[in-house]
Amino acid sequence: MLHVIAARYESDYRLRVAFSDGLEGIADLASCLWGPVFEDLRDPVRFAAFKLNPEFGVIEWDNGADLAPEALEELARAAGTLRPS
Repeated sequence: MLHVIAARYESDYRLRVAFSDGLEGIADLASCLWGPVFEDLRDPVRFAAFKLNPEFGVIEWDNGADLAPEALEELARAAGTLRPS
């Protein structure tokens, strides 16, 4: 099962994410911030206030939004930033 093991805010709606499979990359979440739970995260300050939940290996925000590691890895792969860590 894939987990996020580290993450940090880069800029805008981008996060640098390291995964349990030994890969890391920059995931641009700009295209994902729609719908009731994610609209709050269009505020850059709120977006940057994410947390890593080490128990479940996901990125989450105080408003209840979260993203699965698989989605984050796919975003990094699509952006061409996924590399071995």
